[in-house]
Amino acid sequence: MADKKKSFPLRIDPKIYAALERWSQDELRSVNAHIEYLLREALKQTGRLAYQQKDVNESQSIDF
Repeated sequence: MADKKKSFPLRIDPKIYAALERWSQDELRSVNAHIEYLLREALKQTGRLAYQQKDVNESQSIDF
């Protein structure tokens, strides 16, 4: 079963998007995947993402 992801529009400054686009290309990710990666890392660093290895092993997904 595929992961269900929340879709929403994001309004972003064109200069920021251009920088994200270059950065994501350097990391071999899509801009969308890179934004999600950056948000996930920021959430983990601030302790706002409840990430447990047991949950990942059971469902292979992370619920936000």
